[in-house]
Amino acid sequence: MTVTLTAAQAPERPAHRDRNVLRWLGAYTASTIGDSVYYMALAWAAARSGSASQTGLVLAAGSIPRALLLLGGGVLADRFGPRRVVVVSDTARCLVILGLAGALLLTSPTVWMLIAVALVFGAADALFLPAVGALPPRITAAGQLARVQGMRGLATRTANVVGAPLGGVAVALGGPVLAFAAAGVLFAVSLPLLLAVRMRPLPAPEQAAEPAGTAWRELVDGLRHIRRHPLLGPLMLVIAVSELGFVGPLNLGLILLSEERGWGASGMGWIVAAFGSGAGASALVLAVRGRVPRAGLVMCLTVLVGAAAIAAMAYAPSVPLAAGVALLVGLFAGLGGALCGALVQTATDPAYLGRVTSVSTLFTHALAPLSYPATGAAAALWGTGPVFVASASLCAAGAVAGLLLSALRRAELPR
Repeated sequence: MTVTLTAAQAPERPAHRDRNVLRWLGAYTASTIGDSVYYMALAWAAARSGSASQTGLVLAAGSIPRALLLLGGGVLADRFGPRRVVVVSDTARCLVILGLAGALLLTSPTVWMLIAVALVFGAADALFLPAVGALPPRITAAGQLARVQGMRGLATRTANVVGAPLGGVAVALGGPVLAFAAAGVLFAVSLPLLLAVRMRPLPAPEQAAEPAGTAWRELVDGLRHIRRHPLLGPLMLVIAVSELGFVGPLNLGLILLSEERGWGASGMGWIVAAFGSGAGASALVLAVRGRVPRAGLVMCLTVLVGAAAIAAMAYAPSVPLAAGVALLVGLFAGLGGALCGALVQTATDPAYLGRVTSVSTLFTHALAPLSYPATGAAAALWGTGPVFVASASLCAAGAVAGLLLSALRRAELPR
């Protein structure tokens, strides 16, 4: 007897063997490497064109439109579709950076020129980030989303390892012109891959629930969807609190710790490399395994262990021990972050994915970096040890809040 499988009964294609997912992953990887090269070129050009304070102003300029426009970017992703918004925003980034490279062939960079480019690039980023985060549930099955998050984490770590050295080589060989041109080419490489990605249609009931009206009404409706959802609200709380405690020590704090201990740039490099290795290993585990049982509980526990490792890092007496602790931070915090992303994407109604992703991205890419001035001021007053402990306590508070909320503690990923 012949049995015909329906679409619902047919086995899922593993994400790492799905050409549609691999096209998206290739585009995301090329674009993320382009980001790293762009920021390297921007920092170099700013340092050569102005003072240290002006360099900081150039590097901070892009965060302003990103913070102001991220939520609007989520609305656009839901209204017009995430792939369309990703293609338009990536095209804008490509043209802006290639245009800057062309302009630098004719004139020397100025601080105000670089600030203008950073502002435009940040505005395009505000559209790109929510849309690219909303794509995975539209290109693969729900049971593959944890694996896709692991693959995305591997792509991010690859970009971190490859992008900065590539930007440095480009600057050494041809100055900022070649580095900006290389970034623009990488953005251009991602575009045909994005155009080739096939989108799954939204289920009919969820399409019917999609709000109509003004952009403001759609944004309010998306925020209401998060507040009323039994799982999304707790997830956003964990993301917001944990990120505030995480980014300060792992970005600015490591620089201050290395200076205080006399480890220098090479010591900090080893610690950062160890953290990246741990985060890459956790992403690889998730990409291979594809699913973690009791995902909500595991997420909270791994973030809690990662927070304890952050506190311990400040008291490591040598670079090798600090690097070992950083490896644990990357391993546990990386796994917790990937599971959190997978839970957000599986819990969200597909019609709201752009808006929900924009809220989580707002916490991770816009609001959390605001802790840098407070981290620096506190380290100047009390030293790095108490700052690391305080930040770790804040990160742990997010994990404990998740453990106390039964909806999150019992959350599972689809099989």
